[in-house]
Amino acid sequence: MAGQDWFEKDFYSTLGVPKDADQAAIKQSYRKLARVFHPDANAGDASAEERFKEVSEAYSVLSDPEQRQQYDSVRAMAGGGARFAAGPGGAGGAGGFEDMLSGMFGGGGRVRFANGGSGGINLEDLLGGYGGAGPFGGPPPRGQDIAAAVTLPFRQAVQGSTQSLSLDGKPITVRIPAGVTNGQKIKLAGKGRPSPYGGQPGDLIITVNVPPHPVYRLDGNNLRMTVPVSIDEAALGARIEVPGLDGTKVRLKVPAGTPSGRTLRLKAKGITTAKGTGDLLVSIQIAVPQNLSGAGKKAMEDLRDAMKGHDPRADLMTQAGS
Repeated sequence: MAGQDWFEKDFYSTLGVPKDADQAAIKQSYRKLARVFHPDANAGDASAEERFKEVSEAYSVLSDPEQRQQYDSVRAMAGGGARFAAGPGGAGGAGGFEDMLSGMFGGGGRVRFANGGSGGINLEDLLGGYGGAGPFGGPPPRGQDIAAAVTLPFRQAVQGSTQSLSLDGKPITVRIPAGVTNGQKIKLAGKGRPSPYGGQPGDLIITVNVPPHPVYRLDGNNLRMTVPVSIDEAALGARIEVPGLDGTKVRLKVPAGTPSGRTLRLKAKGITTAKGTGDLLVSIQIAVPQNLSGAGKKAMEDLRDAMKGHDPRADLMTQAGS
């Protein structure tokens, strides 16, 4: 902002506060207006963007007690309280206005003005300087974040993959780390849109969609799966094969007397991430035979007769009443 703008801009009106408003009222009004007109909430709205800059500019001055005092003094001059006449030689030898500013800013003699030339003091340097903070009273607003989404097969999601995206017509390669889950968001700092105010660029926020797998489920670094076993395998024990994530067959011992729902663990057969390698957790599900043949039905009847006297629900009523 050029320093001369202070004569023309009513920062109190911009923020909608009276001239005697305290800092709390100024801050409250600024926050309310900034939320309304922030570019993130008004993508593509040039008028809202311009209004946001005006609000930020007004707050940067009025929130700084020293700058506010200088602004009020300059506005008082412009409001007709004092008049300044040019001295001999016309505008180039003006004394009143320049002497007043010299007194305000502690000059030992007359303040001279320059428009970029050497040897003078620019009015913008005196009235509009922000110590590098810009017209926002702090770091300029960052650029907008960009939201994107990718859909990965389960195997790629758990093992990690590289994806190519197109953002604003430009290709970008994104590395998806191993172990991402459905709905997880990945933030790539500084890969969003640039700031129109010279601030830091926004971020790229990628939402990862992972359709469910018919066999595997992810649990941290562990993989879970449910494996059916026959009644005799569960009762007598068995060694079975289950599919590993890498396509190989993994041998699993099912101890005798394994009930349905028990989980057996295969160490280091899960997924590998920066946090380490997980396990493969196998939940046993006893498969009840359907459409038994005559011999199969007779075998089950013999098993029933052999199991007489064993009540699997013996403690159920007692536990229910406890």
